[in-house]
Amino acid sequence: MIESWQAPLQNGTTSEELLVQIDRGRNIRVLILPALFDEANKLRRFTIELMRALDRLEIDSFLPDMPGCNESLVPLSGLSLSALQAAATSAMRSLGATHVLAIRGGALLLPEGAAGWAYAPVSGAKLLRSMIRARTISAREAGRSESSEELQQTGRKDGLTLAGWEIGAEMFREIETAEPPVSGTVTVISQQELGGAGLWLRAEPGEDAAQTEKLAAILASSVGADG
Repeated sequence: MIESWQAPLQNGTTSEELLVQIDRGRNIRVLILPALFDEANKLRRFTIELMRALDRLEIDSFLPDMPGCNESLVPLSGLSLSALQAAATSAMRSLGATHVLAIRGGALLLPEGAAGWAYAPVSGAKLLRSMIRARTISAREAGRSESSEELQQTGRKDGLTLAGWEIGAEMFREIETAEPPVSGTVTVISQQELGGAGLWLRAEPGEDAAQTEKLAAILASSVGADG
């Protein structure tokens, strides 16, 4: 279940990254692009449980680490959003994925022309606002004063540490204007379709079996797989 894959880097080299996969050689093979940054931590358990639910419905799935993310040894601060997008496209090709499921900010990495789903996709600007707001609240509680405007200016010029993630200036500027490239080949799945509140809204990482099973069932139904 734990393998590795070679992710391309923007300097022309590659990095060996971890890959969680359930690969039984079935016809439907779903590449999962997980939530980004702080939301990735909150949704990691949900994402793994989703893979298990898809397996029960006769669907293979693949969850690759992107460079600079999760267990990657590549410094995130030196990467651009474009580099992560290129890595996602490479992962889809090298893993032989037939479909892509992008979760939240993972939709910003959707390969061009890919078929699949975007679960509760979010813009880059909204992701940044959420993390910047959390940083200003933390600073206030520590007796420091930081404004959103000042932090945004710093991020654009020098990069910024948000929720423990070292986001470089190039990536910060790209994320500010990034929108999920949702097309006619990608079906948007809203949180309302799953029921309850999104797990990314919780203070700590969590899971919800009902939401997991619902999302898996939506995917399976749309590709004609039902276990």
